[in-house]
Amino acid sequence: MSTPSAPLVIAIDGPSGSGKSSVSRAVATRLGLAFLDTGAMFRALTWWCLERGLDLHDEAAVAQAARELPLTMVTEPQAPGVAVGGTDVGAAIRESRISEQVSAVATNLEVRAELRRRQREIIAECRDRVGGVVAEGRDITTVVAPDADVRVLLYASEEARLRRRAKELHGHDEAEAVAATHAQVVHRDRKDSTVSSFMQAAEGVTTVDTSDLDFEQSVEAVLEVVAATVGTRA
Repeated sequence: MSTPSAPLVIAIDGPSGSGKSSVSRAVATRLGLAFLDTGAMFRALTWWCLERGLDLHDEAAVAQAARELPLTMVTEPQAPGVAVGGTDVGAAIRESRISEQVSAVATNLEVRAELRRRQREIIAECRDRVGGVVAEGRDITTVVAPDADVRVLLYASEEARLRRRAKELHGHDEAEAVAATHAQVVHRDRKDSTVSSFMQAAEGVTTVDTSDLDFEQSVEAVLEVVAATVGTRA
């Protein structure tokens, strides 16, 4: 698929382990668009709160931290980055301590409101600066960018998602590794689903099931949705 000639915003949602981050990055690279990992924003806030010694269950304090968060998102798909106060936190926010606690931040409604506002600003800036963006997360298709040109729910079975996350975290998908990732994948999705819907596609959102697809097939499947949707709109 060639680079779009008109501005293009692609919203991709999905549960943990569905492949949405890596697939979204690849789609953005193929189309010459920016890439926004909205989940990294919640992780960055979690990291900052922990660094400052805040109680993540103190909703008012965490919401205030969200409003003050000195966050910089680098939206280059081949080299995305996250910085807080000038400190590169790209690796730190992927640590287990963040994964295990980010839901406490992500389910804070005031935090969601603030970070959604920032996400919309970044999407608009990318649209104007480079002609579009692939934004991925939990509620991008329904709340952050319901008017996106293309909206996709990237889905995978629980078994497939656990295997993928086990390989990512432990380097293999043997039974003990899958069991160790269960809490991070299933329990986190269950908690996050109380404030956003990302397991079933909303009206107008196309579902792409990657359960039996490899990475390249998943990327191609999303590109096919983009081509069909943009072609229909042209």
